[in-house]
Amino acid sequence: MATCWQGLWAYRFYLILFFLPIVLLPLPLLVPTKEAYCGYAIILMALFWCTEALPLGVTALFPLILFPMMGIMDASEVCIEYLQDTNILFIGGLLVAIAVEHWNLHKRIALHVLLLVGVRPALLILGFMVVTAFLSMWISNTATTAMMVPIAHAVLEQLHSTAADKDVEEGSDNPTFELQEPKPQKEVAKLAPSEQRTYQNQEQLRFTQGMSLCVCYSASIGGIATLTGTSPNLVLQGQIQSLFPDNGNVVNFATWFGFAFPTMLILLFLAWLWLQALFLGFNFRKNFGIGGQEKEREQAALHVIRTEQKLLGPMTFAEKAVTVLFVLLVLLWFTRNPGFFPGWGNLAFSDSDGNSMVSDGTVAIFISILLFIVPSKIPGLTQDPENPGTLKAPPALLNWKTVNEKMPWNIVFLLGGGFALAKGSEVSGLSQWLGDKLTPLQHVPVPAIAFILCLLVATFTECTSNVATTTLFLPILASMAQAICIHPLYVMLPCTLSASLAFMLPVATPPNAIVFSFGGLKVSDMARAGFLLNIIGVLVITLAINSWSVPMFNLNAFPSWAQGNSTIQCLSSPTPLSTTSQP
Repeated sequence: MATCWQGLWAYRFYLILFFLPIVLLPLPLLVPTKEAYCGYAIILMALFWCTEALPLGVTALFPLILFPMMGIMDASEVCIEYLQDTNILFIGGLLVAIAVEHWNLHKRIALHVLLLVGVRPALLILGFMVVTAFLSMWISNTATTAMMVPIAHAVLEQLHSTAADKDVEEGSDNPTFELQEPKPQKEVAKLAPSEQRTYQNQEQLRFTQGMSLCVCYSASIGGIATLTGTSPNLVLQGQIQSLFPDNGNVVNFATWFGFAFPTMLILLFLAWLWLQALFLGFNFRKNFGIGGQEKEREQAALHVIRTEQKLLGPMTFAEKAVTVLFVLLVLLWFTRNPGFFPGWGNLAFSDSDGNSMVSDGTVAIFISILLFIVPSKIPGLTQDPENPGTLKAPPALLNWKTVNEKMPWNIVFLLGGGFALAKGSEVSGLSQWLGDKLTPLQHVPVPAIAFILCLLVATFTECTSNVATTTLFLPILASMAQAICIHPLYVMLPCTLSASLAFMLPVATPPNAIVFSFGGLKVSDMARAGFLLNIIGVLVITLAINSWSVPMFNLNAFPSWAQGNSTIQCLSSPTPLSTTSQP
C-alpha cells in the first residue's frame, strides 16, 4: 500500500495534467457559452499555477491555444497581449538591473552603506534592511537576497566567534566572506552549509535568525516601492491598460512611486521594530550598543566589511558609466509624466491631444540599448592578450550572453498570459457576469471590502506565485469595482501590494527560500515572525489607500475611463466611497 501511495505521489504532476482538464469539462459542455469557456480556461490555469504541475511560464501560454479554439479571441489578438508596453518596461528594467549586477555596483553600494550604519545589533539589522530594500527597488528580490545573506552571515561570524576576532586582528584571510554571484535557488545551500554553523548560546541564534529574516523580508518590502521593483506591480499596470485603455496613463512610474514609496518606508520601519522586539528583546541599551560593550568584536566585524570593500578596488569606468545611465533612467522615468507639472514626454513627444507618445518602457529600452553601445573601458588602442600584435576594442557594458543567462524569460510569458486572461475575460463577457454577481457588495463599507480582500490576497500569495495571484485576482477586482461603482484602483492597488506580503513560509518567495537554506531557521520561526508582519503590512496598506493615495488618484470619484455597460449610472451618482465611507 505504501508503495502505491509513493507511486501516486511520484507521478502526481502527470496525474494532475491528465485528469484536471477532464474533471473540469462539464463546465463548458453543460454551459456552452463564451463566459463558461473562458471560466474553464481561467480555472484550469489557476489550478495549474497553484499546483505548479507545469512551469508557470508554460501554463501562461494556454490562452494562445484555448481562446482561439473556443472562439473567444482570434489568435493574432491573443498574441498581441504577450508583448504589451508593460512587458517592454519589464524587459528594459531588467536589462539595467543585470548591468548593475554584472559590474558589482550593488555590492559596492551595500558595503558603503553598512560602513556608514555600523555594526551595533539594532543598527546592523536596520542597515541590512535599508540596503536590501533599496537594492530590491531596482534589481530582482532574489538577486538582492542572494548577495546580502552571505554578507550578513560573514559579519555575524565575526561578532560571534572569538577565534575569528583574533584572525582579523592578525590580518589573516576570512574564508567566510567570499561572496558568491547569485545562483539558482537549488544551489543556494552550497554557499553556507548549515551543518558547519554552531552557535554559542541562544542569544546568538536569535540574533542570527533576526538578521536572516530581515534580509528576505526587506527584499520583498523594497520591491513594492517602484513600478519595476517586483512583477505584481507591472501586472497591475498592464491590467489597467488592458481593461481600461482610456485611463490616461494613471499608473506610471512617478504616480506609483508617490503612492508606494511612503508605504514601503512605514512598513520597513515597523518590520524593523517587530524583528528587533522578537529576536533582540527590549534591552535597547544593549541593542544600540550604548555603554561601549563588546567594542572589540564590533571593530572586527567592521574590519570585515572594510576588507571586502578594499577588495573591490576603486570604481572602474564601467561602474561609473552604469551609475550615470542608471541615474539618468530614474530621472527620465520621474520627469516623463509626473502629473503635477508637464513632463518632457508631454512637451517634446506629444500627440494631437497633448499626451505623451513615449512611455516608461520607451525610456527603459533606450537606456538598455545604450548599455550595449557604451564601452566598459575608456576607448583607446589596447593589445589583445590572446593575439599579441593585434588591437582589440573594449567590450560594451552589457552583452547578450550575460543577458541570456540572467533574464527570467518565464516571467515575461507569465505577464503576457495574465494580460491575455484579462482581455479574454472582457471579450467573452465573463467580467460583466462576475460584476453582476458581486453587486450585493455595494451595501458593505468600501474600506472593509478593501481590507478583507487584502487579507485574502496576502493569505493566497503564501502558497502561490505572487505574479499568478495578482493575475488571477485583478480582473475580478476590476469587474467588482465597476459593478459597485467604486474607483477600480481603490481595490486593485492595495491587493497588488498585498501580493508581495509573503512572509510566513519558506516556499512563499525565492528570498524566503534562500534565507531558509542558510540554516539557523525553522519553519515555525519564519511563520511566527511572518504572521504578525502580514497583519502589519495589510494595516499599513489600508492606511495608504485611505490617506495620501486618495487625492493622488482621485479615489473619491468613479472615473469616466472605468465606465462599462453596467456602470453608466455610476457617473451620475456619488460613489460609495465618497458618500458612506470616505477615507
